[in-house]
This record gives sequence, C-alpha cells and structure tokens, in this order.
Amino acid sequence: MSIPGIHTASVSAPGKINVFLQVGPLRKDGYHSVASVYLAVSLLEDVRATAGQSGITVAVEGGGPLRIPVDGIPLGPDNLVARAAAELAHRTGRRDPAVDLLITKRVPVAGGMGGGSADAAAALLACNSLWGTGLSHTELASIASGLGADVPFALAGGAAVGLGVGDQLTPLDAEASLHWVLVASSIGLSTPGVYRRLDELRAGRNIPEPAAADPRVLEAVRSGNAAALAGVIHNDLQAAALSLAPQLAPVLDRGRELGALAGIVSGSGPTLAFLAGGAAAAADLESALRAEGHNALAVHGPARGAEVTAPADIT
Repeated sequence: MSIPGIHTASVSAPGKINVFLQVGPLRKDGYHSVASVYLAVSLLEDVRATAGQSGITVAVEGGGPLRIPVDGIPLGPDNLVARAAAELAHRTGRRDPAVDLLITKRVPVAGGMGGGSADAAAALLACNSLWGTGLSHTELASIASGLGADVPFALAGGAAVGLGVGDQLTPLDAEASLHWVLVASSIGLSTPGVYRRLDELRAGRNIPEPAAADPRVLEAVRSGNAAALAGVIHNDLQAAALSLAPQLAPVLDRGRELGALAGIVSGSGPTLAFLAGGAAAAADLESALRAEGHNALAVHGPARGAEVTAPADIT
C-alpha cells in the first residue's frame, strides 16, 4: 500500500565508460575478477516511481539523442529495476510494495555502458524517496551490490577504481572533465557472451589475477589529462567484442582518422567511446561521425551519480 499523500519521485543515474579494464581468469564461481577504472558520463537514464495500486510494474520508453530502441526489453519481475524495488521493500519490511516504475532509456541497451545498472540505482533511490524509507546512501549501496557489479558505481557516480567483480569501489578525485564521443550500434552484445569469447581467445594462457589499475590511467583521470589518457586506456574485452562484432573495427579506425585522441570499446560493447581533446573537439568529432551516418553523441565525465530530480510529491 502506498503512503497517503506521496505520489511520485523521479531519479536520474549515469551511464559509464570503462577507461581501463583488466580481466582475470575464469573463477570457479563462474565470475571474473577485474581491475577497472569507471567514469560516469553525462548520458543519463531516468526512472520515475509512482504510487501504484498493487505490486511492482515496469514500463519503458526510448528516445534521447541516440534514439535508443526499447523493443524486447523484459518488463517482468526479472527486470533489474523490478528486482531493485523488490529488494528495497524486503530490506525495509514493506510487505505489499505498490509502485509503477517508468524507465526512460537514453543509454544504449546491451551496449557496455551499464544502462541497466543505472536504472537499478535510480529505482533504489526513487523508491526510497517515494516510500519514505529513509535509507542512507551507504545502506542503498549495500543493496546495490547485491543487484550487480555496476549498480554501486551508478549510485555513486564520478570516477572510481573497481576491484573484485567491479563492486569494490575506491573513488577517484577527478579534477577536470574528460570529453568523449559515443557511437551507438544497432546490434547488441551479451556481456556473458563477450566474457565467454574472451576465455576462448585466451585458452591455454596463464592469465594473472588483476590486483590494481594502471597508475598512469589513475593520474590521467585525476588530472583530466586527455593526451596522457589516450596512450594508456585499455580494455581486455575489446578483442572479444570485435571478434563477435567485426564491423566495429572500421568505425574505431575512422574515429581516430577524424581526430579522436583514442578510441575504445566501452565495457563489453558494442558502444564505442572516442576520447577528444576538449569540448570543441568532441563537438566537431560528433558532427563528423554523424555526417558519415554514425549514431554519435558528445558527452563528458565525471558525472554525478544517481540523484533525485523530482522529489516525492506530498499533498
């Protein structure tokens, strides 16, 4: 049952780029340890939580500058947003959670930018506001860690090092913005599938467990030094993603030819992220890529984590 007088709450949460990603060998539990440097960027997901009649419902709408299609997104109880709301209700003793959740997708679906994790983080914060449960950021982060490795970072935002399966976060104090151009793809790549392909490509090799992120990457992100970062960004999943989607390789090459300092597959892909020398260079690169038919968008980071954009209305 909803709280009388409280009707709706809206929250935004950012997508992310992995500016560094080292992946360890397959573990016995089926996961991989990683050393990752996350950067939240200014492409935001929105979740609106509205007091419902009974149960948890999920709806989704697409759009935004990248014109993200949303056909085929499962909207049942296994949707990460529904799971986030259900877990918050369970943790706070709410026996009959009644909430309608509307996701506005702007981050590419199955695109390697943590859009689903951003939705889950936004849903946690929106329901916390809607239901008046009053959980702290630390308590919400504890719930987030059980939902997925990227959810705690979407909640926190900014820049951070992720160890373990990516959920052991150490914030980075980034002093200046870095500017990027994203190129969304019409295909999707399954994150588990990309990891499986990586294991196949590395079969028989002795792969070390990642213990720390490259300190050169950390310094470049802290200082906002795009030129320095361009020489050290790295993604172990890139070879696997390009193996599964070889049509991405010419786009990576073309972005560099058009002026990008560096290009990288974002996470498990297929979204590509091109590092630019500044805001003007990013705008020029976006225009050049769009002129050639690519679905491109200039963004910057670090961006703030999940935040309430419209607090719960009380009448």
